[in-house]
Amino acid sequence: MQVLIVEHNRDLGDVWAGFLTREGCACTLACAAAEAYAALRARPYAALLLDMEFPEGEALAIADFATYRNPDMPIIAVTARGFFSDGAIFELIPNARGLLRAPLRLEDMAALVQHYGEKNADAGSK
Repeated sequence: MQVLIVEHNRDLGDVWAGFLTREGCACTLACAAAEAYAALRARPYAALLLDMEFPEGEALAIADFATYRNPDMPIIAVTARGFFSDGAIFELIPNARGLLRAPLRLEDMAALVQHYGEKNADAGSK
């Protein structure tokens, strides 16, 4: 299962990618908006793990582009802020399937990515 991780902190993104790889995912890490857009143009992904605190407010633009490229791709948002505590993330990003609070448990992250990513991958293969 192909997973795109969009996280501006490369060290943290490497930790997430390493964990998901050990769980059987093939991960692409994008640490800049241009990298994320290029990755989304290059191939379809079963799931997107998105840092909502991406610099310069790019997270919502990346989510919009991901939804445009693949209307069924589930997006798992990650944030340390309380801004989305009211569930607004699900109104702002139609493909949002989960919101994780940082610091997060890697097992929880993997469970959400695998659950929704496998559903999307299965639907795409039919």
